[in-house]
Amino acid sequence: MHKINVLSFGSKNFNISLKELKDHLNFKLTTIDTDIELKSFDSYDILLCHQDFFKNNSSSEILKKSNKIKILACNLDKKKFDIFSDKIFLPAKLDEINKIIENSIVRKNFSKNSSIKVKNYILDKNEKKLLRDKSYVLLTEKEIQLLELFLSYNKPISKNKILDEVWKYSEDADTHTVETHIYRLRKKIKLKFADEEFILNNTKGYLL
Repeated sequence: MHKINVLSFGSKNFNISLKELKDHLNFKLTTIDTDIELKSFDSYDILLCHQDFFKNNSSSEILKKSNKIKILACNLDKKKFDIFSDKIFLPAKLDEINKIIENSIVRKNFSKNSSIKVKNYILDKNEKKLLRDKSYVLLTEKEIQLLELFLSYNKPISKNKILDEVWKYSEDADTHTVETHIYRLRKKIKLKFADEEFILNNTKGYLL
């Protein structure tokens, strides 16, 4: 996993304090003291916003438009903002800051992995399940990787491409391995959901 990229803004003094701790933070810190634009957020995983940012009442509109994780640094008596996933109450200890930043990424990844739409189904990577309504089938790790690969393409994928992407040139794998795994996955779906068109194929390869 790459090091978490955090953008801190809203208070010059708060940014100075964070930069003094930079060598002890478990994330990559960038600070901005000037005006913020939506495109400023593109390269970051987390937006760490000091409460002083809201002295300008129109500022919150910029944050609302961003789908990044947002954390508010504030005093205990600061009112709640529903656009933030978590808060750091000031003054905060170093280990508390690190913990809140790291946990926010874990929560986002867990949530993301719990509800991936695959055609008329939901893929829950945490539970290793493919669900529809109240029914589900259990998936292997390789079956999950296959589905993720299919989702990343909008066109048929050849057996050799699947082999390269999922099995990473494993010595004990060949195109027959691909065919076998897809056959088993198709069989699971057919038996549970009576769906014979979940994974399609043509002369160019396989697709959802």
